[in-house]
Amino acid sequence: MAHELAKTNAHTAMMYAGEIPWHGLGTRLEEPATAREAIDAAGLNYLAELRNLQTTDGIPIPQRKAVVRSDSQEILGVVGTSYVPVQNHQAFGFLDAVVADGSLRYHTAGALGKGERVWMLAKLPDDIRVKNSDDITEKYLLLSNSHDGSSSLRVHWTPIRVVCGNTLSIATRKGRGQGISIIHKGDLATKVRQAQEVLGLAKLFYDDTEEQINRLAHHYPSQRQLEEYFLLVYPDNPEGESSRTKNVRQEMLRLFEEGIGHDMPAIRHTTWTALNAVTEYVDHARSTRGKTSVERASNRLESSWFGSGARLKERAWELALKMAN
Repeated sequence: MAHELAKTNAHTAMMYAGEIPWHGLGTRLEEPATAREAIDAAGLNYLAELRNLQTTDGIPIPQRKAVVRSDSQEILGVVGTSYVPVQNHQAFGFLDAVVADGSLRYHTAGALGKGERVWMLAKLPDDIRVKNSDDITEKYLLLSNSHDGSSSLRVHWTPIRVVCGNTLSIATRKGRGQGISIIHKGDLATKVRQAQEVLGLAKLFYDDTEEQINRLAHHYPSQRQLEEYFLLVYPDNPEGESSRTKNVRQEMLRLFEEGIGHDMPAIRHTTWTALNAVTEYVDHARSTRGKTSVERASNRLESSWFGSGARLKERAWELALKMAN
C-alpha cells in the first residue's frame, strides 16, 4: 500500500519508531516515544484555528467558520460555529499513559491531504499466527482525527498482515462500524481510564478476530463459491456487467492464485486467501484519482483506511465469514 502524506515546509509529514518501515519514509524516533515527540517528528505540531468568514465584498457569514492550519495558513475545512477543534496533541496525548507502561508502541504517525486528517498507528503486543504457520497478522490501533468536521476522534482496530502490509477492515458485531469514538477530556485520570477501556475492547476484538481468521484459513471454497464470492464483493451495475467490473473480478481471481504470500501451504486456496486477494487489490492495485503521484498515493491510503476501500474490505470480510460458515 504505497502512500505519500501531507507535505509541510518541504518535508514529509510522518514519523516512525524503531525499525525502518516498509516505505522507508519519515523521521526516526527511538522507542518508546511520547505523543508530543511523535507529533513534532511527524510535522503535526500545528494548531487548527477557527477564523471568521465573510463574502468577497466584506459581508460577514455568521453561521460558519474556517478551520485554518496555524503554520501554513491553509484552510482545512469550513464548519459550524459550535465546532470545537481537537488539537493534535490532545487527540494523541491520551495514549501516552499506555505507551509508558509498555503495553503499546507508537509505530507511525502522519497527516493526509493538507493536514485535515491526522492519524497515529500503535502496535499492540502479540500477533495472530494463522494456523500456526508463518502467515502472521499484527494487531494495531489506528487513532484518527479530522480538522474539517468530517469525522470524530476515533480509534479503529486495524489488523495488518505482515507479509504484504495489507490492512483488514472489520466491522464490529454491534453494527457501529469499525472502532470507537473517544470523548476528549484533559485530566490524566480520564485519559488513563479511556486508554484502558480502548485496550480492553481491543483485546476482545482481536480474540474474536483470531478465531474468525483461523476459521477462514480452514475453509477451502469450490471454484463456483469463489466466483460467487468475488461477484458479491464487486457486483455488476444494475444496467448489467461492464468490462471494468469483470476485469476487477478477474484481477481478484488472479491475486487469489498469485498474491503476496498466497503460496504458503497452510493457507493456499483457502477463504482467508480469497479475502486477502481483495485487500491486496484495494491496497495495491485499485485505480486512484489524483493529478500527481503524491495525490494519488495519499488518496489511496485515505480510501483504504477510511473511505470506499475500507467499506469494500468490510464487505469482503463479512462475505468471507458467510462462505466459510
